[in-house]
Amino acid sequence: MLTYTGVHLDNIARDGHAVLLLHAFPLSSAMWVEQLGALFRYHVPTLAPNVYGVEGSDPHHPWTFREYIGEVVALLEELGIGKVTVAGLSMGGYQAFELYRQAPDKIRSMVLCDTRSEADTPEALENRWAFIEAVTANGPEEAVEAMLPKVFALPPEESSPVMVETFSSIVMHQSGEAIAAAMRAIAERPDSTGMLADISCPVTLITGKEDRLTPPELARSMQRKIAGSELHLIDNAGHLSNMEQPRAFNELLLGHLEATGSLPEA
Repeated sequence: MLTYTGVHLDNIARDGHAVLLLHAFPLSSAMWVEQLGALFRYHVPTLAPNVYGVEGSDPHHPWTFREYIGEVVALLEELGIGKVTVAGLSMGGYQAFELYRQAPDKIRSMVLCDTRSEADTPEALENRWAFIEAVTANGPEEAVEAMLPKVFALPPEESSPVMVETFSSIVMHQSGEAIAAAMRAIAERPDSTGMLADISCPVTLITGKEDRLTPPELARSMQRKIAGSELHLIDNAGHLSNMEQPRAFNELLLGHLEATGSLPEA
């Protein structure tokens, strides 16, 4: 069973459409709080699930994106959701690609945020396995220490204290085992670059200009390969652009929904 945060899910029956928010590593659906608030105000049915072992979702070690997205699809069907605008950030972007592999008919459009299509290089894989070993031994504190300096545009001591505390508290609410399992799923993900040219639905790409983990060059490369896609870079934002600049991010997300006819009528 997967836990999730949802808004206006009672409105799904109107046209079967909802926004599906897929969260980043090593976070949870709580990272989407500003987007959930904006979508609530616009009466947009929205579902933000938590990966295995996070916020009450059943633990499942190890797991793959294929398994997880299979369960997400089952959840969509259970809730009567026929079509989604899938918005995935970082790890959530990898999952959005997997959703397109498994159930392209479920996707009305995509918003790919601060992510990449490529599989890991040997060096990146080595770093991921070292991270898994460290978090397994030392717990979520290790994940906070390793990730916090990398995810925002500014160093932690210069970033918003509230934002830093939010990030840290979400991570610390998880177990080391759940964090390690999610990292393993990331490490074992397939390369998605070859499928970019086959994506036929509307796609918007959003990336923080100061994203060091998935730099804007990667977004530009994807944008060139996905026909008709749009790319937007957010000023003063790093890897977690939705948390760092929520107003700018929400404007882009709502603009995408309006352009694709996915905003409910007032």
